Amino acid sequence: MSRRPLSFPFAPTEEDLSRCVHCGLCLQSCPTYRLLRLEADSPRGRLHIIRALAEGRIEATPSALEHLELCLQCRTCEAVCPSGVPFGRIMESARALVTARGRAPRGWRLRQALLRLFLLRPALADGAVALLGPLAPLAHALARRLPPPLRLLAASTPRPGGRPYRRYGLLAEGAGPTVGLFLGCVMPALYPRVHRAAVRLLALAGFRVVSPPGQVCCGALFAHNGDMATALALARRNIDAFLAAGVQAVVVDAAGCGALMKEYGHLLSGDPAYAEAACRFSALVRDASEFLAEAPLPPPPRELPLRVTYQDPCHLAHAQGVRAAPRHLLRQVPALALIEMEHPDRCCGSAGVYALAHPALALRLLRERLGEVEATCAQVVATANPGCMLQLEAGARLYGLPCRVVHLLELLAAAYDRRETAPLNEVGKR
Repeated sequence: MSRRPLSFPFAPTEEDLSRCVHCGLCLQSCPTYRLLRLEADSPRGRLHIIRALAEGRIEATPSALEHLELCLQCRTCEAVCPSGVPFGRIMESARALVTARGRAPRGWRLRQALLRLFLLRPALADGAVALLGPLAPLAHALARRLPPPLRLLAASTPRPGGRPYRRYGLLAEGAGPTVGLFLGCVMPALYPRVHRAAVRLLALAGFRVVSPPGQVCCGALFAHNGDMATALALARRNIDAFLAAGVQAVVVDAAGCGALMKEYGHLLSGDPAYAEAACRFSALVRDASEFLAEAPLPPPPRELPLRVTYQDPCHLAHAQGVRAAPRHLLRQVPALALIEMEHPDRCCGSAGVYALAHPALALRLLRERLGEVEATCAQVVATANPGCMLQLEAGARLYGLPCRVVHLLELLAAAYDRRETAPLNEVGKR
């Protein structure tokens, strides 16, 4: 059969697909291949399926799409690929292509609809988290007694951390350059304390911190789930909001958000109205850890005598290539002992909404990570993404690990504020 040109705007490009030389070095790095041992559930196998779908050589059958559906999009394969295959954007393009051709399975369409319902309406997302809050203690208590598919869902029931942090305008007045804090759609409701810690640290470094009122969800969950049209619409709104604010950096404390925002330039390269602005915006985006690691922060004055292990969020380590900065910041905290787990950059199984769609596989991956956490005898697990935090917290509850899960910015902020040290020191010793 002759090959069709890859002409659809969201289709994987021939240039990207042709980079794969089928060497197989990605196989052992892929979480689903390690668990399932199927070639079709490896990056190499999925690239073969994607090319066949894009060229029209196979149909978007449930069997073919199931292999794409099982991909966590953790991008671990990108970190080991000698040919530089951009697997993350290939997978996003493939799912967008299937959706645009009207072949998305019912499960994809349902997720896309639910994401649009909640993530495009912050008040509704905040209300849902607040509604689940009173149910969280009961759900957590029952989690271990439920059938395996429901255990992770129950253990992940969010417990609100206070009033949602959705402040706009001036957040901190400093004498230094103006930086914009990206709020996102999930972090303000689930972990408002992380944004508060980010603002404190940026203010300590002397920056003027603003939160542009026009900002919206970054679009990452939409892009990962095939709804690229919504992702691009959100990207345009964020570009407009932050560029109009005249910020010199866009600071992001959620790894998944930052990864996509750094790729706005690529995603909007075909939009003549936004291509140049998207590139300027992406050049401003910095993860909070890499930004603060280079910022003029004074030395932390408080001791935190804790054993801490750090879990690399996939979209920070693999997509953004930020590994050293979080560890540098943690090592600046007096008396803090950073103990590395065996595979800190392997996926915890959260992967956006993956843990909800595929709880059995997500639970197997989570069990691996928690075994490595337990081996470190850490009192605290630090990470840098809300999905990872929620997943690791759920695992600690399910398996009875006496450790606390925090964002690394919380630990750093605690070293500057005595009031923050008490909750951290309540973590039980091993």
